[in-house]
Amino acid sequence: METILIVEDDKALNQGLCKALKGEGRKVISCGDLKSAGSQLLCGAMSLVLLDVNLPDGSGLALLRQIKEETPQTPVILLTANDTDVDMVDGLERGADDYITKPFSLAVLRARVNTQLRKHGIRDREKAVCLQSFTFDFANMRFLAKGKAVELSKTEQKLLRVLVENRGTVVSRETLMDRVWTDGAEYVDENALSVAVKRLRDKLGAQEAIKTVYGIGYSWVITDE
Repeated sequence: METILIVEDDKALNQGLCKALKGEGRKVISCGDLKSAGSQLLCGAMSLVLLDVNLPDGSGLALLRQIKEETPQTPVILLTANDTDVDMVDGLERGADDYITKPFSLAVLRARVNTQLRKHGIRDREKAVCLQSFTFDFANMRFLAKGKAVELSKTEQKLLRVLVENRGTVVSRETLMDRVWTDGAEYVDENALSVAVKRLRDKLGAQEAIKTVYGIGYSWVITDE
């Protein structure tokens, strides 16, 4: 089931959004501030977040950054009354997948929401990935190795996702650095990747599954799926 989180402090607009986006196989959760939205996000991964920029307890851009750091695959559409180029660029550079200025047509909004859900392949991603003795549920951040739960850091989760999504092929160190460290840092010590890979291997007991291709990068080895 798709779950859409709406974060909008205008009660009338919030209700209108809920009504417009409800449908079969879809759950809509509404919040009016950052605090309640943060609590909802702790309960589980969302299929999409519709986020107002100007909220009573702060800027929605702060929540946008949190979402993209913790679950970068979650699409976020920003809602705002600010329609200057600077505001639009700021939101998009922070990771927003789309940007809609008020006032807007609910029909257009609904179409954009559906486009993002299709684009990000939410239904497929909700399925856990089973590889040998491992089960990885990225949507709910649950990871099992030989039936036992394993706690992974945000960096380790990002690293694991890239390797698993590209299993059977070698992912270069440069690609991994770009995909894993997405916080805008200008410089990341290359040794950080080696350390992260070692920690991931040790936590999962995946010494055989995660192969080092010296001078190139790393690969999740396919044996039998």
